[in-house]
Amino acid sequence: QTKTGIALLYDEVSENAYDIRLKLTKEILTIQKQDVVCVSGSDHSEHHRTVTLRRQPVGGLGLSIKGGAEHKVPVVISKIFKDQAAEQTGMLFIGDAIIQVNGINVENATHEEVVHLLRNAGDEVTITVQYLREAPSFLKLPLGSPGPSSDHSSGTSSPLFDSGLHLNGNSTNTAPSSPSSPIANEPKYEKRWLDTLSVPLSMARISRYKTGTDKLRSNAFEVLALDGVSTGILQFYTAQESADWLRAMSTNISDLTLQNMKMANKCCSPSEQVIHMGWVNERLEGTDSSQLYQFKFLALKGSSFYIFSTPPVSTLDWVRAEKIYNLCEVLFKIHKLWLADDCWLQANLYLGIHQDFDLEDQRPYCFSVMVGHGKSHYFNVELGSELAVWEKSFQRAIFLEVQRTGSKTYLCSWQGDTLCFTVDFALGFTCFDSKTKNVLWRFKFSQLKGSSDDGKTRVKLLFQNLDTKQIETKELEFQDLTAVLHCIHSFIAAKVASVDPVFIDSQSIARKYMYSN
Repeated sequence: QTKTGIALLYDEVSENAYDIRLKLTKEILTIQKQDVVCVSGSDHSEHHRTVTLRRQPVGGLGLSIKGGAEHKVPVVISKIFKDQAAEQTGMLFIGDAIIQVNGINVENATHEEVVHLLRNAGDEVTITVQYLREAPSFLKLPLGSPGPSSDHSSGTSSPLFDSGLHLNGNSTNTAPSSPSSPIANEPKYEKRWLDTLSVPLSMARISRYKTGTDKLRSNAFEVLALDGVSTGILQFYTAQESADWLRAMSTNISDLTLQNMKMANKCCSPSEQVIHMGWVNERLEGTDSSQLYQFKFLALKGSSFYIFSTPPVSTLDWVRAEKIYNLCEVLFKIHKLWLADDCWLQANLYLGIHQDFDLEDQRPYCFSVMVGHGKSHYFNVELGSELAVWEKSFQRAIFLEVQRTGSKTYLCSWQGDTLCFTVDFALGFTCFDSKTKNVLWRFKFSQLKGSSDDGKTRVKLLFQNLDTKQIETKELEFQDLTAVLHCIHSFIAAKVASVDPVFIDSQSIARKYMYSN
């Protein structure tokens, strides 16, 4: 299905907005601008049209104008009146910029100067025009075809209001003149929407924020193609229109990403399948305020979580990731959701591990991925639906990796002895001597009743003895304690999911409180 609609293209430099038409297909977003095109006859003017108007006793030139040099815009035709001189030529259109009047160049003329010239030009006025494709929206030019108007402007004029030239000017005679009409061999023109930019949606990304900041654009966003080509800032008239277009484009991008994943998975073994991938914004730590966030492309594939600066498009690209982490050793956490009553939901998705984050930024739909050595990556997505997909995908990818791996063993130490600590999906926890391989202790997952750590290397695990019901404390020291704690969490969550998948689904924060608008 093709979606079309009128929007504005906002120019951040000039702070002007221009009327455009959007055309969205499954794979491409096309931006169209209005232009006047020659549809028959020969046109040698290179976009300029020279038209002779005969002033009529009733109706004058049959047009109104807006703009002027004082507003840094050309004087443009803002209205054309039905069955009057300008319309009868078939060669003039709303949005035409007036270049010359009777051979006098008016490109840098003020509004009043052009009004004066046209009113005092006699019965026959020759004007040269060129269609202004990027007419600033503050001129409020109608996009439709000319229709009846109730404009009755007098001699006083303003550059942002229509100055009517459909009244009698200073005519040199009062005899009715023959109406302006197109000559048979003259070219015929029509106003049409023409394609000016096509943005492929495969691996494209959307941003509602001003570059690198937390400032949300009002009813506006930007679409960037894989090669970096931007639509510019697309601005919509209402919040509902903006939300509808944002959702439609996001859906098409997601569908194409899914296609790309299926293609990639055909070349991968069952243990190396892509579970999910897509664009996010990563918050940069310790940088100046102009570069708070940066686009990153995340992927969950096989046993790993990948962070890229650009999407992987070939098999070789997977080794070029900025960061690669083992899925058993990461922890996914939702931070913010934007709720219907405009309040924040702070959500913890895990037990026994606590870490405070600086949540001063104003972006909704944020999540973090905590990795080894106490480090973390903080991300933001554009829609609540995307957050729900990332939550579900991380959960699925981690559970699959736990089941595939079966067990993870870490070197650790206690009181000078080098030991091995194993987390096993079937058996639970085992600690054994690294040299003799003698098992020192073993507990099931259900026997773990609590834990505490010093935030550096040392952890206390509290197990309940099945026979005595007493709590036994086991203390261990690890080089990367965070990775081990994350691994324990992943194995326990996967174990619970294998026994009671409904419980895991009921814990989904994003799906419970998802508001995509």
